[in-house]
Amino acid sequence: MMLESFEPIHGVLLCEGEDIDPSHYESDIANLSADELEEIRRLHASDTAVDREKDAIELGLAKLCLERNIPYLGICRGSQILNVACGGTLYQDIGKEHEKHVPENQRVVHMDYDNYDGHRHPVRIVENTPLEQWFSDSLDGGRKDILVNSYHHQGVKRLAQRFVPMAFAADGLIEGFYDPDAYNPEEGKFIMGLQFHPERMRHQDSDEFDYPGCPFAYKVNSFDPL
Repeated sequence: MMLESFEPIHGVLLCEGEDIDPSHYESDIANLSADELEEIRRLHASDTAVDREKDAIELGLAKLCLERNIPYLGICRGSQILNVACGGTLYQDIGKEHEKHVPENQRVVHMDYDNYDGHRHPVRIVENTPLEQWFSDSLDGGRKDILVNSYHHQGVKRLAQRFVPMAFAADGLIEGFYDPDAYNPEEGKFIMGLQFHPERMRHQDSDEFDYPGCPFAYKVNSFDPL
C-alpha cells in the first residue's frame, strides 16, 4: 500500500542509511559472537540502529523496479538493498568477517570516522562495464584503478546471480555491480549499485569532482518521465 503512493515511478535513486536487518539475508549469524556483535554496535553506533519499516519499504521498492525494469541506481546502502532484494547476502561487518581472511598488505579501510569525507581507497574497475566507460578519461593505459570514498562497514558477501561486478577493492570486496541484461542507456534502462558515493568525490573545499567520470552516472542514467 505504501508503494502505491509513489506511483507513477519513472526511476529510483536510493542512497545511504542504516544497516539492513540481517534477517533479510542471513538466517544464521552464529559466526559472530555476542561480544563481536556488541563491539560492532559500539564502533558503528550510528549505523547499527536497524529500521525494519524502512527496510521493508526500500526492499519492496527495489523488487518493484526489478519486476518492471524501472531504472534503479543504488548508492551505498542502496546497492546493498538491491543485492539483498535479489537474493544476495552481506557481510554484517567487513572487519570481523572479511578482512581477517585477507593478507595484511591487501587490507582496506572502508570506514574512517576521523577523515570521513577525505578518506579514499583504490578500486579496480572491471573492463567492458559501464563504470569503465564513465571513468575512461581517468584510466591510465592498462591500469584500471581509481580512488573512491568509503563510508561503510558492511558490504556485498554473495552477489546475486543476475548481477555482474563492475569494481573491486584491493581486499576483493565488490564496490560496484550491474545487471547487463537490463542495461540500455539509450533507452534510459539500467539496474545497478555502487558502494561508493561518486557525487561526494570532490576536492577538499571545492565543488570540483575528483574525476570527470564522477557525475557521468547521473548524466547517462537520467530519469526522463515516461
